[in-house]
Formats: sequence, structure tokens, C-alpha cells
Amino acid sequence: MKGLSKIKALLIDLSGTIHIDNEAIPGAVQAVQLLREHKIPFQFVTNTTKESQIRLCHRLNKLGFDVTSQEIYSSLSAAKRLIVSQELRPMLLLEEEALEDFQDVSTDNPNAVVIGLAPSKFNYNTLTEAFNLVLGGASLIAIHKARYFRTSAGLALGPGFVTGLEYSTGEKAVVVGKPEKEFFRSALEHLKGRNVSLNSLRLEDTLMIGDDVKDDINGAQEAGLKGALVKTGKYSDGDEEKVAQPPDLVFDSFPKLIEEYLSSNS
Repeated sequence: MKGLSKIKALLIDLSGTIHIDNEAIPGAVQAVQLLREHKIPFQFVTNTTKESQIRLCHRLNKLGFDVTSQEIYSSLSAAKRLIVSQELRPMLLLEEEALEDFQDVSTDNPNAVVIGLAPSKFNYNTLTEAFNLVLGGASLIAIHKARYFRTSAGLALGPGFVTGLEYSTGEKAVVVGKPEKEFFRSALEHLKGRNVSLNSLRLEDTLMIGDDVKDDINGAQEAGLKGALVKTGKYSDGDEEKVAQPPDLVFDSFPKLIEEYLSSNS
């Protein structure tokens, strides 16, 4: 397919693209293995905030993907980098399984509110506490603002309602995950750090693969990468026609894309 032969590296979304909950997308395990066999550089990127990187890695390995933690760049990683660089003491609205990534972060006397996908924390009293902290000058940080995501039971509400806190406090949240430009560029730098042969890799020679036309595809395109939408996960019919900038490529699934990509580069 036109354009695929110029791609030198891949950024690959996780949930909805290679797996849904605890079930791999059919053919995805084999597709990732083919990338390894052909020595194609890739980095998994995810907005998943429900669990730590180690737990996520363990779950993917149980599905057969044989992933290392260094192959995953998450929005939790980006949030941790921001917290450390600005010496913040956050109130962490995260599930217990995700807090493992922040064990060395001080949360005493919070001067920031960090929000991820944490259903057990999203209640009136906790959100009111966060509201008052922000009113008192604390930074408001959204790990991401995804509206929804796909589960085995269907679509589920994401942490996009952080906009409610923005409205109530009058403060705009800093977003660190997809679709922010810096997230994709940082993920690419992480990949380069694992593979020195990619030091001269250009943004436009990198393909972001995902199921969310806005957060995955448009976000990557805004950052200077190419974007390929797959029709799995949260994809709904016609998503590629609902955005001002259409995806560079559209495929029925991740395995179909990888099959075409390897064929174009053979």
C-alpha cells in the first residue's frame, strides 16, 4: 500500500488495538511476533491508567505477547516525568494498581491534583477535595481525557469528565497523555533510546497505529507522525470521516495492517 514502504518504525496502541480487556485481538500475538522476527522497531504506547506498568506488562504476557516493560510507554510514565521535573506533591486520583508507579513520589501537603481512570475514587467527597485543592492553587493534571474506551462488556466512561473540574474551578488541566504532541514525541525518544540505529529517524517516517481516530491518530498527526486507524476496539463505523484530518491509512485490524506493511517492505 502506498506510504507503508516509507515507514521505518511503529508506535502501537494497546487497548482496542492488540487486546480488549483480557482477550487478544485475533491474530495480534502472531503479528507482534512477526515484527520481532523482521526486526521492525516498535514501541507500545498507551493511555491506560488503571494499572502500573509492571502489572500491564504481566497481563499482556499472559495473553501471549511476550512484552518487556521497556517496550511500553504509558501516560503514567509521562505523568511521573512531569511530577518529578516540577517537584510536585500530587493528590493521586488513581486506582491502587496504578499507584505502584508512584511509590517514590511524596503526596504530603498536595500542591497538584493528578487524575487518571480511577472508578473507585470518583465520588462526590473525593472530587470535592480535589476541587478545593485546585481552588487553593494546586495544579490540575489530567493523565488523559479520553471520553470512553472499549471493554468486553461494551463502551465504558473514561476520565474525560475532568472537564467538569475545569468548569467548576475555572482552571485548565494540563494533559500529559494522548493526544498531546509531547506524548508521541517522548514515546519516540524512548524508542530511540532503546535502539541507537534510530537516532536519525524522522517523525514522518513513524506510524502510529490505534483505534481512536482523535486521541491516537489525529494526535500523532499533529505531532508530525503518520497515523493508521484500525477498525477494532472503540472504533465505530465512519469514525475516519468524522474528523477534519482523515487518517493516513485505515485497516480492518492490526494484524491486517502488519501483513500489508511487511508485504510492502519485502
